Amino acid sequence: MGKPRSVTLRHPSTIYKQIIPVEGRVSDGSVRYASRSEPARKARHLQLDLFESPRNGGGFRDPAFSENKTQPLHRWVPWIAGFSAQFVQDCFETFLTRRRKSKPRILDPFAGVGTTLVQALLNGYDAVGFEINPYAALATKIKLNSAKLDLERLQGYCREYHAAVNKSPHVLERLRPSDFETRIPFFSPSIEKQVLAFLDFVHAIPDAGVADIFRLAFGSVMVSFSNYTYEPSLSSRPGAGKPLIEKADVHNVILTKLREMMSDVRWIKERLAGLPSVGEGQIHSSNFMQSAELLPPRSVDLVVTSPPYMNNYHYVRNTRPQLYWLSLVGSPKDVRHLEEQNFGKYWQTVRDRAPIELTFEHLELSWTLAKLRQTREEKGSYGGPGWANYVAAYFNDCYRALAVLRRLLVRGAASVVVIGNSIIQGHEMKTDLIMADIAVQVGLMVQGVQQIRTKRVGASITKSAVRRGDVNKANLYESVVIIRRK
Repeated sequence: MGKPRSVTLRHPSTIYKQIIPVEGRVSDGSVRYASRSEPARKARHLQLDLFESPRNGGGFRDPAFSENKTQPLHRWVPWIAGFSAQFVQDCFETFLTRRRKSKPRILDPFAGVGTTLVQALLNGYDAVGFEINPYAALATKIKLNSAKLDLERLQGYCREYHAAVNKSPHVLERLRPSDFETRIPFFSPSIEKQVLAFLDFVHAIPDAGVADIFRLAFGSVMVSFSNYTYEPSLSSRPGAGKPLIEKADVHNVILTKLREMMSDVRWIKERLAGLPSVGEGQIHSSNFMQSAELLPPRSVDLVVTSPPYMNNYHYVRNTRPQLYWLSLVGSPKDVRHLEEQNFGKYWQTVRDRAPIELTFEHLELSWTLAKLRQTREEKGSYGGPGWANYVAAYFNDCYRALAVLRRLLVRGAASVVVIGNSIIQGHEMKTDLIMADIAVQVGLMVQGVQQIRTKRVGASITKSAVRRGDVNKANLYESVVIIRRK
C-alpha cells in the first residue's frame, strides 16, 4: 500500500460552524443540528438530568468491577473490565420502579461474564445477553443455570474428584490442546500432569451441567498456577519480573474454587425461592449485530451494558488459555474469526487495510481522524494511519449497535451505557459524547451524560499523560450515557 498523500488541515471552526445534534430526527427523517454557539457547547457536555432520580441520592456510584470479587456468583470469574453488581442494581431501582410491567426484560449486548444478567435474575426479571467470547459466554451460561444444578450430585462429584486425584490417575495426553502455542511452556511439567488428570476426570462426567461447573472452576484459576500472569494483559511471569511456578497443588486450588461455587449455588437457590416469580436468563454466544434473528422488535425494557472500550485491550488473546484448554476453540483460525467479529475490531485486524471511512456524518470526529492520519505518518500502519482505521472501525460499530438497540427497545425504555474516553497517538477521543451524538442520529433520545470516574488507567494509550510522556494533558475518565427510545 502506498504512502497516503499529505494534505494541510485546518480546524473545522475555520471552514464551517461546528455542529451537534440537539433534538434528534425531524419529520423528514433528517437530523437537526445546532451551530456550536456557547449555549450549544454547554448543552453537549450534559449532566445527568433524569426523569427518575438515582435511588442512591447522588447519581450513580463508581461502577468498578472489583466489588464483584466478594459477591456470590459474581465472584466466580475474574474479569478485566465491567461494572459492579451494585451499579446494576442502582440502574434497576432508578429505571424500573415506575414501569408497570411485572417481569421486565433486561438486555446486555456485551454481556462479558454476566453481571447484568445475573443481577436481573436475582431480581426475578427476564434477562438476555450477547457475548462473542466463548469463555465469557460459558461463564454467564453456568451462572444463569446455577439454581437448576443438582447440589447433591455436584457435591458427590467433588468427593469423587478428591479421591481420584490421590490414586495416580491415568492421564489422557490427547486432552492437551495441540494448537495452543506460547513463548514459554504455559504449565510446568508437574503442573501440567495434574491439569491433564483433572481434564481426564471431567471428560468422564456424564452430567453436562456438573462438567461445565468443573470446567469453569478450572478456567477461573488456571492462570494462577501457570507461567503466565495478567498485568493486566496476559504476559509471561519472567516478562513481568516474576519467577516461574514449578510446583503447585492444582487439585486443591480447583477444589477450593468448587467449594466456593457450591456455597453460592446453595445461596442462589434460597434467594430465588423467596421471590414471587422467577425470571429466565439467556446468553447467546454470538455477535449482538445479529440479534435481529433472535429478538423481536420492541421487546427490551432496559439495557445496562459496557461495550469494549477503545483501548485495544485484546479480550480474545487474553483468554486464549481458557479458550484452548476448555476446548472452546480448536485452531488459530477459530481465534481469528473471533477477532474479526469483535465489536470495534482490534488495531491488529484493521491497521493494514485501506483507509476506513466513517459510515455516518460527524464533522468533529472526521476532523480528528484526519489529524490522526497525519500523526507519525511515516510509521504507516503502526502510526496514525493504522490507528485512524481502528478509531473509524470502532465508531462505525457504535453506529451499527445503537441502530440495532433502537429496534429492540420498547417506547420510553432506557439504555445505560458505561464507556470511557480514549487517547490515541496523543489525540483524545471523547467516546461518551460522540456516542451520544450517534444515538441522536439513529433516532434515540439522549437523556444525559454523567461522568462517574474522573481518573482511570488504560491499555494501549500512547503519548498521553497516562503513558509514554506528557504530550496530551487529558486524563482517562468514565461516563454513563443515558439513552431512551422515543
